[in-house]
Amino acid sequence: MTSPLSVQPSVNQRIADELGVREGQVQSAVELLDGGATVPFIARYRKEVTGALDDTQLRTLEERLRYLRELEERRTAILESIEAQGKLDDALREQITAAESKARLEDIYLPYKPKRRTKAQIAREAGLEPLADLLLGDPGNDPQASAAQYVDADKGVADAAAALEGARSILVERFSEDADLVGDLRERMWTRGRLVAKVRDGREEAGAKFSDYFDFAEPFTRLPSHRILAMFRGEKEDMLTLTLEPDEDALDPAAGPTDYEQRIARRFDIADRGRPADRWLADTVRWAWRTRFLVHLGIDLRGRLRQAAEDEAVRVFAANLRDLLLAAPAGTRTTMGLDPGLRTGVKVAVVDATGKVVATDTIYPRSEE
Repeated sequence: MTSPLSVQPSVNQRIADELGVREGQVQSAVELLDGGATVPFIARYRKEVTGALDDTQLRTLEERLRYLRELEERRTAILESIEAQGKLDDALREQITAAESKARLEDIYLPYKPKRRTKAQIAREAGLEPLADLLLGDPGNDPQASAAQYVDADKGVADAAAALEGARSILVERFSEDADLVGDLRERMWTRGRLVAKVRDGREEAGAKFSDYFDFAEPFTRLPSHRILAMFRGEKEDMLTLTLEPDEDALDPAAGPTDYEQRIARRFDIADRGRPADRWLADTVRWAWRTRFLVHLGIDLRGRLRQAAEDEAVRVFAANLRDLLLAAPAGTRTTMGLDPGLRTGVKVAVVDATGKVVATDTIYPRSEE
């Protein structure tokens, strides 16, 4: 695990830039947090140390500090893992070092992540990777004729169809582990996709409280937090079935290649030019999109939706609580409040009958000040 001190300067500077404050203020706040101080304590009693960072800034600082430290720890673990495999070169190291989010980091690591024995791995062990490379690199080759040369019953390749299936598994895995492509498709699905809810068969009466979502669809980017959380709750209670759709036509086989499939094809220079392997490659792209990309992106975006909804719910709660706390404390009467303090003095505030602050001061009743 990376020591916090080894990544501290860059982390502190990044947080300072995000908050629009000095790095020294961030450094002081981080030292207090690392020492066990809480955000409310620092905001109230250590203003002179942090340069008067308020509780909102400190809360954001604490969250970003945790995220960026976890990011650095994960980055170090990934570098060590790839280096142990003997696959870490300067270009890959630079790419990993430049990753600014956990999602980007995991996208880059995906091809190198230790995994269970996959169909693609079995196909490689059977010597089918050259067939996959041949058809992808030169679609002028006939798939059936080329595959016939790789039939080997001793390696588990019974016929040409089995050889082609293995080659397809290799290409599907290769396509779905392209970090830049995965990132591009994820953001595209986020901006164009929608969450679809349907009532489960026979659950109409039991799930009446979720009736607004029995036949519901709305784009991800327009979903308010309360709807997201309500639909996830309905799914958890087995009342609703939720589907994350890339867009309205992306799951319709009759609509032809989707925009997502076309992007995958362009990435690997696959196009229908009437060559013998073009159709086979197009089918491979569609299979990769439906069985790998769509599943992976669906999991990612579910987490993103939930996190966004929970963050928004907390913000709404905080705003409502703030209004409540700032209301007139004693009803419609002028009120004076005292916050005792020896070293920093007694803080005094006066609010009028509407709760508006009309005067503040600091007094030192136990000194000559």
